[in-house]
Amino acid sequence: MTIRVLIVDDSALIRNVLQAIVNEQPDMQVVGMAPDAYSARDMVRDLKPDVITLDVEMPKMDGLTFLQQLMQVKPTPVLMVSSHTEAGSDITFRALESGAVDFVTKPAPGSSGGQDYGELIAYKIRAAASARVEARAPAGPPQPPAPARRKAAKRAPADTPQVIFIGASTGGTQAIQEILQAMPASCPPVLIVQHMPENFSLPFASRLDSLCEITVKEAEDGEPVLPGHAYIAPGGRHLLVAKPTTPRRYTLQLAQAEAVNLHRPSVDILFRSAAKRVGQDATGVLLTGMGKDGATGLLEMKQAGARTIAQDESTSVVFGMPREAIRLGAADEVLALPDIGRRLAELAKTSS
Repeated sequence: MTIRVLIVDDSALIRNVLQAIVNEQPDMQVVGMAPDAYSARDMVRDLKPDVITLDVEMPKMDGLTFLQQLMQVKPTPVLMVSSHTEAGSDITFRALESGAVDFVTKPAPGSSGGQDYGELIAYKIRAAASARVEARAPAGPPQPPAPARRKAAKRAPADTPQVIFIGASTGGTQAIQEILQAMPASCPPVLIVQHMPENFSLPFASRLDSLCEITVKEAEDGEPVLPGHAYIAPGGRHLLVAKPTTPRRYTLQLAQAEAVNLHRPSVDILFRSAAKRVGQDATGVLLTGMGKDGATGLLEMKQAGARTIAQDESTSVVFGMPREAIRLGAADEVLALPDIGRRLAELAKTSS
């Protein structure tokens, strides 16, 4: 089956770059290109694309408004194409909340992105084509900013009886948000790999920190792992648990080694360090995403005595990574997304 792609971008250069990448793939084809959202509305109706690549920032009607309208009347997998700017990242995360499947950054000005960029675009379009999308209710009026949450004072390093490890890809930003919002301020530390490009992991962590009782931050090399904190792997670097110098007192390690399963950060890298350094005191959670990153790492965690959970098919945007983990026998439990946060809270109580 050929994946039919509609490209929506006000830049002729970006449209041409994406068209060349897509049409080079044996399993996909560009069926239309629109310079603005108004043209795109007619093309969606007439061409019935399987996937839409959508510019975040466009004149006349911005990508977010178009996306919200699209998800009300004709839910379609959408891959947002975002700039590296702060405004671009904010709109991108709002777009993910509004139903976009995933996002990719634009190539640098004056470049075609290169082979790696082309492989990334093709990978994300394939993931989007297999994604589960649902109609969304009309967006309500903008809400005033939530008051800043009071966070617990930073604690000195102490014994950590349990550590939670989470891995996710396509659809994972919203899944991670739902889980972390269910976690109490006293929860065990949470280490997270979400497949994400550089310059987006920091605003992602900041956004979560404003929404959660726990402290959420981008991971830093060498910092102590503390209860009541969640650490997001920086885009472009692997996240690991370093070898502890004192039992049950862990620190973070960042590495710029080669990509694993096409990803850096890689879930497998994080999970394998959990199996090796934390063992039976760890809990591993593998969420929605395309491919197999994290499946073998989750199996290693289980073999080391850790508790392991995979997200179920009905609540996964893309049931690739969890399916592979289940196939390997790596998951002790297969749970719907709303049940995962509750289960983690139960495990934390029984281990404390």
